[in-house]
Amino acid sequence: QVQLVESGGGLVQAGGSLKLSCAASGRSVSSYVLAWFRQVPGKEREFVAIAWNGGITYYADSVKGRFTISRDNAKNTVYLQMNSLKPEDTAVYYCAADHFVPPDRVTYGLTYDYWGQGTQVTVSS
Repeated sequence: QVQLVESGGGLVQAGGSLKLSCAASGRSVSSYVLAWFRQVPGKEREFVAIAWNGGITYYADSVKGRFTISRDNAKNTVYLQMNSLKPEDTAVYYCAADHFVPPDRVTYGLTYDYWGQGTQVTVSS
């Protein structure tokens, strides 16, 4: 089993930055696919970014060029650096992990077996 714990959320003004962390425990996730999703009340969970264990990354169009996903396998942790934040980035951010994700399913939350509890990010205008 893998346990995921997010941290780093908070309140920031538009244009500001935040860095989220997601620490994994239970087993090494160095070979796992690691991803970030976000969700606002009343809406479906939305894909944000993914990092494969080989270093390849992929982003949602809405965050491309502003967010950067990275992983530190020695620390069993995945990060999401968020720059130029906008009010529409306000959401609960979740990290997700799975040992394998088909390339055509990376944006579907149901694909992932492991989830954190989420961390709130609020961007004020």
